[in-house]
Amino acid sequence: MSEEILKALIRLFAVISKQDGGVTEGERNYVLAFFKQQLGHDDIEQYITLYDTYTGYGSGTAASTTTTIEDSLQALKVSKKINKTLTQRQKIIALIECIGLINSDGYLSEHELTVLNTVATVFNVSEETLALIRQFVTSEPLSAYSHNNSLIAGHQIRERTDTLFLELAISGQLIFIYDQGTDLYFVKYEGEEELTLNSMSVVPSKSYLFSVGSTIKLPRGQTIYFSDIISRFSSSRDHDKLSFIATDLEFNFPNSENGVRKITIEEQEGQLIGIMGASGSGKTTLLKLLSGIIKPSAGNIKINGIDITEANEQLEGSIGYVPQDDILFEELTVYQNLYYNAQLSVSGKTDDEINGIIDKGLKNLGLEHTKNLKVGNVLSQTISGGQRKRLNIALELTRQPPVLFVDEPTSGLSSRDSENVIDLLKELTLLGKLIFVVIHQPSSDIYKMFDKVIVMDTGGYPIFYGNPIEAISYFKSISQQLDQSKVICETCGTVNPEQIFNIIEAKVVDEFGNFSDKRKVTPEKWGEYFKTKLRKPEIEEVTKPPSNSFKIPSLLKQLGIFLKRDVLSKVADKQYMLVSFLEAPVLAFILAFIIRYKNDVTGEYVFLNNDNIPAYLLMSIVVAIFLGLSVSAEEIIKDRKLRTREKFLHLSKGSYLTSKVIILFTLSAFQILVFVLIGNTILEIKQMTWSFWLALFSAATFANMLGLNISTAFKSAVTVYIIIPILLIPQMILSGLLFNFDKLNQNVVSKGDVPLIGDIMASRWALEALAVDMFKNNAYEYPIFGVESKKRNSNYKTAYWLPELKNKVSFVANNFLNEDGLVQSHVADALLTIKNEITKEPFKGNFKSVNIDSALTLDKVSPKVLLQLHSYLRAVDKHYAQIGSEAQKKQDKIVALLENSAKYDYDATVYKKKYFNENLETLVRNSNTKNRIIEIDNHFIRKIDLVFYEPTKPSNPINYRTHMYAPSKYLFGLKIDTFWFNIGVIWSMTIILYLTLYFDVFEKIVNIRARKY
Repeated sequence: MSEEILKALIRLFAVISKQDGGVTEGERNYVLAFFKQQLGHDDIEQYITLYDTYTGYGSGTAASTTTTIEDSLQALKVSKKINKTLTQRQKIIALIECIGLINSDGYLSEHELTVLNTVATVFNVSEETLALIRQFVTSEPLSAYSHNNSLIAGHQIRERTDTLFLELAISGQLIFIYDQGTDLYFVKYEGEEELTLNSMSVVPSKSYLFSVGSTIKLPRGQTIYFSDIISRFSSSRDHDKLSFIATDLEFNFPNSENGVRKITIEEQEGQLIGIMGASGSGKTTLLKLLSGIIKPSAGNIKINGIDITEANEQLEGSIGYVPQDDILFEELTVYQNLYYNAQLSVSGKTDDEINGIIDKGLKNLGLEHTKNLKVGNVLSQTISGGQRKRLNIALELTRQPPVLFVDEPTSGLSSRDSENVIDLLKELTLLGKLIFVVIHQPSSDIYKMFDKVIVMDTGGYPIFYGNPIEAISYFKSISQQLDQSKVICETCGTVNPEQIFNIIEAKVVDEFGNFSDKRKVTPEKWGEYFKTKLRKPEIEEVTKPPSNSFKIPSLLKQLGIFLKRDVLSKVADKQYMLVSFLEAPVLAFILAFIIRYKNDVTGEYVFLNNDNIPAYLLMSIVVAIFLGLSVSAEEIIKDRKLRTREKFLHLSKGSYLTSKVIILFTLSAFQILVFVLIGNTILEIKQMTWSFWLALFSAATFANMLGLNISTAFKSAVTVYIIIPILLIPQMILSGLLFNFDKLNQNVVSKGDVPLIGDIMASRWALEALAVDMFKNNAYEYPIFGVESKKRNSNYKTAYWLPELKNKVSFVANNFLNEDGLVQSHVADALLTIKNEITKEPFKGNFKSVNIDSALTLDKVSPKVLLQLHSYLRAVDKHYAQIGSEAQKKQDKIVALLENSAKYDYDATVYKKKYFNENLETLVRNSNTKNRIIEIDNHFIRKIDLVFYEPTKPSNPINYRTHMYAPSKYLFGLKIDTFWFNIGVIWSMTIILYLTLYFDVFEKIVNIRARKY
């Protein structure tokens, strides 16, 4: 109390004392006792002298017997001065002291009551409250007390059946009153026995503040705790009954001795339970056990007789859990966080009803002025740490769960904010909530707010469960300290909970007088004391299921809420939006501008001669995958804590993931569209916007899903961004452009087809789709692709296939009679190759009559068969030469028709420069290869004009594999254009990744690997 307030109170006391003949000895002694309670010994004389001066005590001047106008004005003036500096609680205490002063002579005159009423009016104290404290201070009969705000404690003194009563083995009675407006409790003893309040002797008939954490010691050893009294008042209020019973609860971590040892906890509504202990003692584990987040290894937990470890609709929403870390959307406002949370947890209510719930919650938590403020993060705060904690609690209170678990609500907060948060939780218990709180090193005021504490020791041993004040004396008695009864400071009323940990962790002193690492009492020993010395709590089990307003919306509604919430969060993040919208166009401009190569004698840009177009295709795909990964890789990591809560509420994981997918796909669609429009415009890639966008968008969606998967697998955003290059580089290496698939390590190369390791790369499918489509379907090539295919395939037969086959036939003719074993082996191989190739060749000519399987063997081959072979090969040569010639004529005819048609403004030379790219043609034809045809396992493998080479229909319906840049592919017997087939493959991979995301496959794999190491 400041000197200014104290002097104002002295003046107020003086005004009251001067009534009815002046100050009496009783009044002066009352004021003197007040000074002794509030001041140090050296200051008492100064202030009692000041009081005497104001009252004229000892001056021999008689005071007026009437209330003068001057006295009333003086009382009004002093009261107004005090009113500006005191809280409402302090005003009630000051008013009680004033009534005590008036009553010190056993009589309340009308003059004194007039002054008292003036003070009460200025202090804004209601008539009901004033009447209550008057009854209390002036010792009116017990029958005058109301059932709602008073409690009588004593032995067989009940006068009214509707009065709160507590049976105690004392003579006389303790009277408690409760002021709802200020949430204050007061106590007075009417009797002759010696009682102590917070280690100070209780003066009979004197009123005392019964503050949080107070204890009253009775003569026969019984103790009354603050929690005992507050629970009596709480039980009289209209709250649903609740029983929380955890019986023989145990939990063991896999492959570890840590966990929680056997403990039984029984609690009812209106209690604030603190869980204390050193780091690693299992506090949070116990909290998660009690809340049902993790299942116990043994024992069970029941709320109103219903086991919470079993899926039971009767307990849906009955438990609230507030983790230590924030579960807030940083970019949303306080109101938006609460609004979308309410929509997900109290479905069925109208917007007006939800707004009413939110406004009421904000007001109750003192957050109404922050309603429209953005939450921000810890480093960029717009609301304080204490407000963030209260907002986290408000999220759970939206659905009003009867049981609430809060993990470290004071961590990182100032002492004032810490007290405010715990005070809030204490107020919630008055509404009938049962609240468990993990707390670390609480202050005296916070410690005294708990109704009970559970103290844990290293290794998960419970070592105390009971009243917080009793805990200190319990540990002092176990350690045989001399001052076991001295728990609360007699002067200031504080307690030191740190004593508990000092006693628990006390070290043994070695022979040199130094503290060793060995504890005096081991955790196991403390656990034994807990089992033998402390009485297990027992409460009456309630059988009626708890009520709450929890109701989750349908899956479709959840999807809509998740979508709106996430979109608003992203839109509110200006930096995120700026980067997301500028990233694609900037990359497109840089890439296209740099590779716009002019290889023309005129110095003009000609698309035909730009050698960088294949590189542009690859880099576009890499950019698409990079964009897809970068926007998705952190999506679930930042929501991990939030998802833990939403899983706890049984909200749909599928709806949440689908909302993420929709948002990311939409963002990627926009980014890719901008990229394609800018890049293709700069490079003058015409009429390919749709196919470019679809291929790149498909690659980006694959990357979106891959990013979401790694976002679930790893716990750190830093780790994820380190992983991105590891995922991106193989996409470049195995795309088929940087490195020829035929020239990779022999352990991964396939025989003529794309290796399997390439088939798992989205970049390979996207590159092939784009390259083939861009070559086949550009305005120049599209009209002639069919006939050019015939021409190129005929040329392959006559220029490469037939010469190789003729060489084989000549080798056989020259050596089939040679008896050398090695030569015979080579001849047999050559015959097998000839047989395989002729079998595959559709044109049989005059070789139809020959039984190929028997004739072309080492035993059956003969000069006659060889002559037939030579004749057949000449026929094949003639056949394909004719096809090639006809195809060339038809191609020339098509070009001529187009150029001469009035419908088309077609010029073959102009179209080729605008729509055709020579380096792309080189890529898809593979015309730079030295080996145009190779032999593998007695089969010729074509390596030239790949884009014109149609694969043969496989016997296995699910065999899709072909060479790179094939114009089409087969699946289930259906011939499918390469572009659409490849797009389908990418989307199939995307769907598979969605399934792995839903079932947490990546996360499980990473966790398995982590456990191994």
